[in-house]
Amino acid sequence: MIQTTCSLRVRYADTDPMKYVYYGNYARYLEVGRVELFRSIGIPYNEIENNGIWLPVSDYHIKYLKPARYDDLLEITTTLKKLPEIRIEFEYEIYNPKKEILSKASTTLYFYDAINKKITRCPDFIMQSIIKNWKTN
Repeated sequence: MIQTTCSLRVRYADTDPMKYVYYGNYARYLEVGRVELFRSIGIPYNEIENNGIWLPVSDYHIKYLKPARYDDLLEITTTLKKLPEIRIEFEYEIYNPKKEILSKASTTLYFYDAINKKITRCPDFIMQSIIKNWKTN
């Protein structure tokens, strides 16, 4: 398992007239969590793309439990619970400053070879970094 936590402050532009985070912005917050997880294992996201790999989202689920509000400093916990193959699956939890859970989510992405224009297995350079950083419970 690999797990990281990062922080993100809710901007005014992310909110609706009630100053709650507009539901469509949560996908961006999850992307921040994914990018930071890759960075934490030594692979900046642009390195993945520079190696000709794209990671399109194929599945996205979210459960909204409480609203995030303008100026909240959110904590996004991102977890990778199983080794990737053709797909890579992430789970997320978003917390407010009171440590209350606001939402739970999951995304599935697949590895796409941008040069050959086809789905591919997890590249070795990514798998090696994942295995190097893998922790058992």
